[in-house]
Amino acid sequence: MIRPLVVLSLVASPLVAQTVAYPEGYRNWRHVSSMVISPGHPLYESFGGIHHLYANPAAVAGYRQGRFPNGSVIVFDLLEAKTEGNATTAGDRKVVGVMVKNSRRFAATGGWGFEGFKGDTRERAVGNQAATACFSCHQAEKARDYVFSQLPGGK
Repeated sequence: MIRPLVVLSLVASPLVAQTVAYPEGYRNWRHVSSMVISPGHPLYESFGGIHHLYANPAAVAGYRQGRFPNGSVIVFDLLEAKTEGNATTAGDRKVVGVMVKNSRRFAATGGWGFEGFKGDTRERAVGNQAATACFSCHQAEKARDYVFSQLPGGK
């Protein structure tokens, strides 16, 4: 009898409930946009480099509809920017940031779960700090379901 109670308490644990998985195969998803954050930008210290955003099919539908359905996943792939000879190229991966929509599991953060994975590893960088590390900035985009990016052409 005790073993099932232990298993149930682990399943109900907030730490387990907030886990966001690494987005296997995300580079095969729809490319949403790219940008470079250069020195002088207010977010350079945290997010300086080349950004590529990818969306799974549910998230692509969410971009088009203006509201993201549960199951939407958006990936923020951040790479070092190397500039030489008036050309900027991608260097090492700094972080893979992930947003997962599940309005029930992540109700406290606008329905989105957040995680960052360091470099080319599966080492978690955000963990249970999503509310302060990610969602605090995304709150500014509440009218757009907490998402900054847009598909080219708006849809």
